[in-house]
Amino acid sequence: MLSIGGLSFSIPCVLAPISGVSDLPFRMINRSFGAPFAFTEMIDVKAVSVFDKRIKRMLASNAEDRPLGVQLLAIDSKDIDRALKSLDNIEYDLLDLNAACPTPKVVRKGKGASLLKEPRKLKKILETLVRHTKTPVTVKIRSGWDIDSVNARDVALCAEDAGISALFIHGRTKMQGYSGTVDYDTIKKVKDALKIPVIASGDNLNVSQVKRMFDITGCDGVAIARGSFGNPWIFSNLIQFFRDGSVGDMPSVSIRVDVMNHHLNLLVRHYGEQRALSIFHKFFIWYTKGIPKTRVLRDRAFRTEKMDDMVSLMEELQKLDERK
Repeated sequence: MLSIGGLSFSIPCVLAPISGVSDLPFRMINRSFGAPFAFTEMIDVKAVSVFDKRIKRMLASNAEDRPLGVQLLAIDSKDIDRALKSLDNIEYDLLDLNAACPTPKVVRKGKGASLLKEPRKLKKILETLVRHTKTPVTVKIRSGWDIDSVNARDVALCAEDAGISALFIHGRTKMQGYSGTVDYDTIKKVKDALKIPVIASGDNLNVSQVKRMFDITGCDGVAIARGSFGNPWIFSNLIQFFRDGSVGDMPSVSIRVDVMNHHLNLLVRHYGEQRALSIFHKFFIWYTKGIPKTRVLRDRAFRTEKMDDMVSLMEELQKLDERK
């Protein structure tokens, strides 16, 4: 059982915050397969302070979308104060600070993974969050900036001293981005050094890799990111694994098509048809990964601009399964 602050989760696995992906429809699809906790997309505190239509949509939730975490990008305490006031009308259960994002437009501003180079500044930001919110505060870090500055243990200890409730760690450096191998040894060193829960991230793409993460690092929980892309049943498989040690089969094409239709309809309700179709293009690719003879359908899906055409493509996908 994974517990963070006053929150307890049925399995020690959470749905990670993923920029451009973790909207309400995506979270609801994954929750329908048993994801016990999910995050919003990463949001800059300056944007939260403005609280325009785009931010309202990013923070949109409902009664079934709980418990919910909000992940922030921040560097200035004044911006944090304003952002937290804007969040007063939003229902959420955990606040996470991102000190892991490796994208250039983020690190150029001293945010995200840049904070790995300034542990004391990171500690000060976390202290501000802990002092000004009643919800549990966590932080996400990486193993370090680059291979020559793997300092996750020291950064994690500074973060723990700030009073956070748990720590998320991605086992790659900023310079690695999402390539190369996961540094399980550094995650283990962080776990061994801290008293608070440590949730590990990186290559948790299926049940066997999640098991490997637990076995090697001794972590308290794992965050599922890319492993959920077009694969929300990873959570039902994990539930089965933690219940009896078995690993479930991949769903049939028929089940995948049902989920795809449901996901598309959720997107349409959330964004409207045109925006929904634009977003669903990448999900069509992800949902059909590993299904033979779908290359042509994928190519057509990426160019589809009408709801009826996308539905027809899914019907063709269904027929592929029926011909077996």
